[in-house]
Amino acid sequence: MAQQLYLIAEVAGRTVAIDSDQVESVVDIGEVTAVPRAAKAVRGLAALRSRVVTVVDTEAALGLNGCTLARRAVITQIDGHHYAMLVDTLEDVAPFELRPLASGIALEGSWRDAARGLVERDGEPILVVDLAALVPASALVS
Repeated sequence: MAQQLYLIAEVAGRTVAIDSDQVESVVDIGEVTAVPRAAKAVRGLAALRSRVVTVVDTEAALGLNGCTLARRAVITQIDGHHYAMLVDTLEDVAPFELRPLASGIALEGSWRDAARGLVERDGEPILVVDLAALVPASALVS
């Protein structure tokens, strides 16, 4: 099986891998403008390089409390719209071979919905997440 590039990041205290095909860029997010009645996982809107992006609190999208201090984000494009997916930290980009999730791995809550498999780094399994699965349905632009 061929290797693919993955961005290694931390979300909700867990190291994750994001397929580089889903990563347009990584940025520091400035001011975020709240959106009334938006889903809990939508932090708001931010101006980024003369365009507006929807800022998604990935922790809240996973059903957790939400991150309050995250300022780093992975910019992804889903159905022609840009989203800034907040992350705790960004580490590196490296090639890995995607492996299926083992049947004995228990993932809680929305982690299960976002999981696409595993990669292994220095003998440690890292969960591969699909950013599109973390965008609240109410935030998707048709």
